[in-house]
Amino acid sequence: MFDDLLFPTDGSDGTERALDHVLDIATAHDATLHVLNVADVTRDSVAQIQGEVIDALVDEGENTVQQVVDRAEARDIPTTTAVEQGEPYPTIVEYASSNDVDLVVMPTHGRKGLSRLLLGSTTERVVRESDVPVLTIGPDDTDLSYPYEDILVPTDGSKSAMEALTLGIDLTAVDDGTLHLLSVAEVTEFGVGAPGEIQLKIFEEEAAETVEAAAEVATEAGVERVTETAEAGISVHRAILSYVEKNDVDVIVAGTHGRTGFDRYMLGSVTEKLVRTAPVPVLTVRQKPDDEE
Repeated sequence: MFDDLLFPTDGSDGTERALDHVLDIATAHDATLHVLNVADVTRDSVAQIQGEVIDALVDEGENTVQQVVDRAEARDIPTTTAVEQGEPYPTIVEYASSNDVDLVVMPTHGRKGLSRLLLGSTTERVVRESDVPVLTIGPDDTDLSYPYEDILVPTDGSKSAMEALTLGIDLTAVDDGTLHLLSVAEVTEFGVGAPGEIQLKIFEEEAAETVEAAAEVATEAGVERVTETAEAGISVHRAILSYVEKNDVDVIVAGTHGRTGFDRYMLGSVTEKLVRTAPVPVLTVRQKPDDEE
């Protein structure tokens, strides 16, 4: 499933746990690990000085990449390396696309620290723009292990959710895990004020129909262990996190766009909140625009 993995690294503390995890994935899949460092020459302090400063950034990048290679080679993982100059997030996205990478693995926080909470960071932008699935590892992700035994796919029935479902099904098959399907009808979407009992029942029924349809797709694809959960609530994000905690979920697989469409990208969406706050890795897949399908 994953023959080529991309691990972009800047050598910061935030990459250490993500590196351990990507090495586990590479070992399980007999994959080649692509190690990429991007010398950010777009910063004013670098662009104005040029010359020796850029050379120093490249030298630092080569040292950073070599440290990862040493760790990979100790586990007999084949590697491909690159140190490139440019702006980090488009360089990472382009590298993944041009080198037939199957999965990008990144920490949610790098040099800028926890205070930035991912907003505007390289990782967030890669998640938004990458046509290749992106696995994000947070600083508080607990009990990281691979293969994944319990895989959660939240679904709202959108095209984006179907992209995530397909990826979740494939991952479940490879890891021989349990596929958890969850649909949460957000009651605040349906009008002002609290819904009445009849309205709430309608919302719950719609969520049940959505998750049943997803379960049918998974069963037809050969997934043997599928659980279905449907509920209504005031926060989809919180409902998903609650489910993760109660059911010992190992990874969340989610689309980067849902019913709100492409004009919002992912800013403020459920998936963005999950990438920021989930206590487990989040595997995101971008819904392609209609003209790309």
